[in-house]
Amino acid sequence: MFNRDLKIIAASILRTEANELLQAADRASESIVDAAKLIDNQNGKVMICGLGKSGLIAQKIAATFCSIGRKAVFLHAVDALHGDLGIFEAGDPTIVISKSGSTEEILRLIPILKEFESPLIGIIGNMNSVIINDLDITLDASVDNEADPLGIVPTSSTTLTLSIGDALAGVLMSIKGFNKNDFARYHPSGSLGKRLIFTVENIMQHFSDVAVVNIKDKLRKVVIAMTEKPNGAAIVKCENDEFGLITDGDLRRCLAAGEDIDLLDAEKIMTTNPVSITSNSSVDNALKLMEDRRSQISVLPVVSEENGECLGLIRLHDIYQTRLL
Repeated sequence: MFNRDLKIIAASILRTEANELLQAADRASESIVDAAKLIDNQNGKVMICGLGKSGLIAQKIAATFCSIGRKAVFLHAVDALHGDLGIFEAGDPTIVISKSGSTEEILRLIPILKEFESPLIGIIGNMNSVIINDLDITLDASVDNEADPLGIVPTSSTTLTLSIGDALAGVLMSIKGFNKNDFARYHPSGSLGKRLIFTVENIMQHFSDVAVVNIKDKLRKVVIAMTEKPNGAAIVKCENDEFGLITDGDLRRCLAAGEDIDLLDAEKIMTTNPVSITSNSSVDNALKLMEDRRSQISVLPVVSEENGECLGLIRLHDIYQTRLL
């Protein structure tokens, strides 16, 4: 019973936060677009300012902006009042984050930011606060209920604020036509960045390193070839430069069925016209082709984009190994 009660609490928190996000989607989307356009029209960096939990959310939003190529800096509200305002340049837009809308340090900053001619965007949790009168655009981050059992811990409010920051970033990406290649440029050492930068040709197993057999070779010869060059599959040469594929799984199923590997030809168990990918494709596309299917593929033939000639294989192992480089 005790565990069941805790499960109910966990589910209730998730549902409460989800409901607050759904309500915000209806009321805040237009102002989010307006704020994104305002930011896009400014050449300077975006200053994102908060205190306490709001400061932590501000740091994440700043990091997200940087990851999409929009210069952004987190500015702690207290530090701003003690010398860090030197980072400002005239016209830098500022996003101020405050649940109450009456955070003392934020209120003291507003007149100073106006002296910097900074366009002011607020992500505010209290739409009746006086700060709204000094903002150029207000993003409504108010919530009916915090999600914790006491209803007092910043939960729904911080989740909503973070989501508004994500929505701002998403709109900015769309305005700029930000694509996967742009993302890879800013994430060269991340696993996704590597998958987007590297092409299949960079990490594939080339033809000379792969087991290659003829269509009429007996399975014993196939097993020997795959043992000598253990890449999880063998390429089967057919007529007219066509090819088939035999995987380790094909061999296991054949042996489990009691077939005689001295009598059976490669042609009997190979996959004809297997799923393949061109050598100039991104590693990310290869991974999607292998994993985004009902039955996943662990080995994929690589073909020339010019004439369809088989050039080798790419394995899931090769892709996962790339992530570790």
